[in-house]
Amino acid sequence: MTLELFQLKDHVAIVTGASRGIGKAVAIGLAEAGADLVIGARNKDDLDEVSEQIQNIGREVIAVSGSLAYREGMETLINTAVSRFGKITTVVNNIGGSIPSGFMDTSEEAFSDALRWNVTTAFNLTQLAVPHLAESGNGSVINIASAAGRFPSRGFAAYGTAKAAMIQLTIHMSLDLAPRIRVNAIAPGAIKTSALEIVLTNEDIHHAMVEGTPMKRLGEVNDIAAAAMYLASPAASYVTGQVLGIDGGIRSSNFDMEIPDI
Repeated sequence: MTLELFQLKDHVAIVTGASRGIGKAVAIGLAEAGADLVIGARNKDDLDEVSEQIQNIGREVIAVSGSLAYREGMETLINTAVSRFGKITTVVNNIGGSIPSGFMDTSEEAFSDALRWNVTTAFNLTQLAVPHLAESGNGSVINIASAAGRFPSRGFAAYGTAKAAMIQLTIHMSLDLAPRIRVNAIAPGAIKTSALEIVLTNEDIHHAMVEGTPMKRLGEVNDIAAAAMYLASPAASYVTGQVLGIDGGIRSSNFDMEIPDI
């Protein structure tokens, strides 16, 4: 039956940045579809809460707290998954981010950090996971990119460039790792997470963002989780090298930061 193609029974997924927001929703969604998980992030208390929710679903989960900024942290995730479950079928590269700022206000350090935090981390975890993903017979890599990597807007020279690089990395990896491993990206638009809380507390800005979105609403974390569940599942077995835009139809930022001309 077609519906069975969306199930993740016997799958083992690693999800980074899983303590809150999109990463948390993706981890829980994969568990609901039948996967066991290794989840990573810096905040142990938040990770433990997510672990409890996954356990209540009836799936096994191991939380690994600590920095994932460098390759050593990624190796811990891989070793933990293989030691406990004996395999890895899915990697979700979710960690990333960068604070928007005008081009002349963006330091060299901030620009380099955006690339390392969004792109190098995905490269490292994927490369470390490849032998195990290939052995699984249904390996899938899902990179959480951004609409900012597809549609340019003022203020996103660092973050937008990093996410654009992540999208290109996705496409290149999909060719290098085919046919044994599928690699795809999700490009969210404005999603209601803690990262947007400061902005969304302003009713005028919130209204402007909604009005600037063709679907006339902001995204929910479960919108992204549903896309990840699909891309990880056998239902997407013929899908690789794709960027799935979950953005409400925007073609530029729906938030004007009013950065002046130089």
